[in-house]
Amino acid sequence: MMKNEKKTTEGRIVRIRRWVVIVLPVIMTVEVALAVYEGLWLSAFTVVIIMAIVLSPIVLSKRLQLYIPSEFQVLAIVFMFAAIFLGEIRNFYERFWWWDIALHTSSGLLLGIVGFLLVYVLNEHERIDLHMHPRFVALFAFVFAVAVGALWEIFEFGMDRIFGTNMQKPMLGDPSGLTDTMWDLIVDALGALAISTFGWWYMKQGKRSFIEEWIQKFIEKNPRLFSSRVKNG
Repeated sequence: MMKNEKKTTEGRIVRIRRWVVIVLPVIMTVEVALAVYEGLWLSAFTVVIIMAIVLSPIVLSKRLQLYIPSEFQVLAIVFMFAAIFLGEIRNFYERFWWWDIALHTSSGLLLGIVGFLLVYVLNEHERIDLHMHPRFVALFAFVFAVAVGALWEIFEFGMDRIFGTNMQKPMLGDPSGLTDTMWDLIVDALGALAISTFGWWYMKQGKRSFIEEWIQKFIEKNPRLFSSRVKNG
């Protein structure tokens, strides 16, 4: 990709992120105003908390002085908005049977990307030009995504048991939530497998995928995390 074309693409992504950061909080602010008008104080408070969670990637990146690629920020923000606000507040989990499955598949993809990134961060004392076997990198990304998905299901189980919530929802005639949990884990694994296979294939072919592009941006914009690599280089 030529430099001018690359800059144009990055500028487009930054503009998309800017619109996402503006539009989604406006939608949630309207929801808060309606809840306050109707006297639904708990709902209003919940939406405010959701708003803080949705915007957390941007806030944390600024507070920690950590650069997060704009593409990943957009995906993370939209995912959390769809999962927490649309899913829980707007009852999309109840209205659309496929909503939970789609989101868990997406989470597998996102966490797989994070897994690839962690391989580089956890090896910050080595050279930037890593020589790890592509299969190991792909396996790590897959296992990481599935492990986080499993921890989330444990969290849902704990919330339901301790606080009486309904995070593990009835599914396909099973009121216990077990079927919902197993399908969540299955689609988490499928999403993680897809992104891991994609990343492995690109690394094996010696080509640069969008994952490596994001990793390279992360390395270039966060030199303090990789200072030892630079010195050793």
